[in-house]
Amino acid sequence: VQLQASGGGLVQAGDSLRLSCAASGRTFSVDVMGWFRQVLGKEREFVAAITSSGENTVYAGSVTGRFAISRDNAKNTVYLQMNSLKPEDTAVYYCAAGPRYRYAKRSAGYDYWGQGTQVTVSS
Repeated sequence: VQLQASGGGLVQAGDSLRLSCAASGRTFSVDVMGWFRQVLGKEREFVAAITSSGENTVYAGSVTGRFAISRDNAKNTVYLQMNSLKPEDTAVYYCAAGPRYRYAKRSAGYDYWGQGTQVTVSS
């Protein structure tokens, strides 16, 4: 499975961004798609995840109510709509694909990773 993330950029606090993650290859083996983020020098942090059907989603507490994960299976693409962005949301955002929703919040639960897209939120 190959993942291509896009949509990052430089925005001001309070603005919105939508990240996209296009998947290709053996996508039938994937049950969960997730977004993580990482700040230089810190561990990778879970942001949100969604099952292959789109019926189940889960979010980190820090983004609940501001971010929304969705997917378009016809396009093999997962989206992360980020609203009311804060400077602390600044990070490199990675999309990931894994076989089990059960481990959605753990980076070790994912087998495939995209290249990352930078999101910078200025105050």
